[in-house]
Amino acid sequence: MNFNSYTDGVVADTVALVNGLTEGESRGRPFAVPDVAAAGEAFLEGAGWGRRLTADQAAELAAVARELRAVFEAAAAGDLDAAAGRINRLLEESRARPRLERHDGEPWHVHFHGVGDTITADWGASCATGLAVVLGGEFADRLGVCTAPHCDRVYVDTSRNGKRRFCSTACQNRVKTAAFRARAQTPQAPGA
Repeated sequence: MNFNSYTDGVVADTVALVNGLTEGESRGRPFAVPDVAAAGEAFLEGAGWGRRLTADQAAELAAVARELRAVFEAAAAGDLDAAAGRINRLLEESRARPRLERHDGEPWHVHFHGVGDTITADWGASCATGLAVVLGGEFADRLGVCTAPHCDRVYVDTSRNGKRRFCSTACQNRVKTAAFRARAQTPQAPGA
């Protein structure tokens, strides 16, 4: 499933930003962000923006990630009004503005940057715009939070049938294995 050429990449980056810079649980274990600047730089590197971050920039980027997490949580809970309200607030705060750009041999395409051209404004604007496209379209129910025990990582369901419930195959396998073991431990009634 594709949202559109701009949104696919930005929404995947949004998931990486939220999962990399927010505390919680991941794959059955507590997840802490020990060094926000290093985590922010790792995110930027993965997104093709290999840049250094100051401590203030890293803290701002982590704050954006927490706001974006709240959007996923609201959407996963079926509260699209709350999710849209948060997105609108992020769009306003970042002052997202569309701009056609061409770089790296690619054709012209739309980018959304925040006013001031800071890393935080740019990523906040881009991620908020990407999620706004998803929430404002037919796939608003595709934003999710992992349903595996002890995991709260976010995901976007790009499956054909829209039935994804886990952030990763690892979490899906953990749940399936636990269910199999529980069935194996349950005594069978005679004649069953």
